[in-house]
Amino acid sequence: VPGPAAAPRWEPQPLSFQELQSERSELPVSRLLEETALGRPGKEDSGCGQLVWVGEPVVFGRADSIAGKYGVWMKDPEPVPPFTRDNTWRVDTVGTEVRQLFQYEEAEQLARGYPAKVHILPRPLESTGAVIYRGGLFFQPRHSRSVARYDLRGETITAEREIPGAGYHGQYPYSWGGYTDIDLAVDETGLWVIYSTEKARGAIVLSKLDPETLEIRRTWETNIRKRGVANSFLICGTLYTVSSYSAPNATINFAYDTATGTSRALSIPFENRFRYLSMLDYNPAERQLFAWDSFNMVTYPVRLSRA
Repeated sequence: VPGPAAAPRWEPQPLSFQELQSERSELPVSRLLEETALGRPGKEDSGCGQLVWVGEPVVFGRADSIAGKYGVWMKDPEPVPPFTRDNTWRVDTVGTEVRQLFQYEEAEQLARGYPAKVHILPRPLESTGAVIYRGGLFFQPRHSRSVARYDLRGETITAEREIPGAGYHGQYPYSWGGYTDIDLAVDETGLWVIYSTEKARGAIVLSKLDPETLEIRRTWETNIRKRGVANSFLICGTLYTVSSYSAPNATINFAYDTATGTSRALSIPFENRFRYLSMLDYNPAERQLFAWDSFNMVTYPVRLSRA
């Protein structure tokens, strides 16, 4: 009996110069440069720069059941009262009805495994792309190309918006799968969504979102194949991708700068200690990467060059 047909794979080709150029940019560069240079209100120096180094992973906690093989954990870089930067959040994303958001007073409590509270989301969540930002959990509701904001204080969904043309539920995931078609990210400049579309032919598309309404402010189309990378994150308006989710000695292999609309190849060492990286996000307040690597919740220190 013939087996199931193999899914088409994107075969990485040797990189040509053209592939490293962006296909298009829809934004007056001056506006983003201005925004990035200003950084956060009240700060003269946003401390922004290019990523030059990622340190060894530090394990914070370990999931104790099969439901925790992959998931997402995070802190809010810009919390609103009563929450603080110490509050830590976690979702185990194995399963079809993922609705539990665990709240911890601090990362040490997460390490011990006892949440202070469990939120039951009104809609089940898909994949490991969620983030916490400005008092909200931003996530992709299951089987949709939408992004929703769940208010942590009011415990209700306050905004939901479709991402036009975004692939979902296995159309354009990262290389490990896990329905990671739509990935949210936060950096010094705000809230982003990372996805792909049929029009982009599977290349990563980036959109800047309004954190209150989820309206798309601007969109960039890169030429980095989404299925060809393991994960991605943003720092200071630049998208970075990881080469492999399972190779112990992986690399940060591409950077796409939204200020200039160009990509470049990189080779910054990145260690997958437990060989199954399912989530990777940057926290601009902590200046660390948060990751989920085969049951383990880990952080990575990073170093940026001065801009």
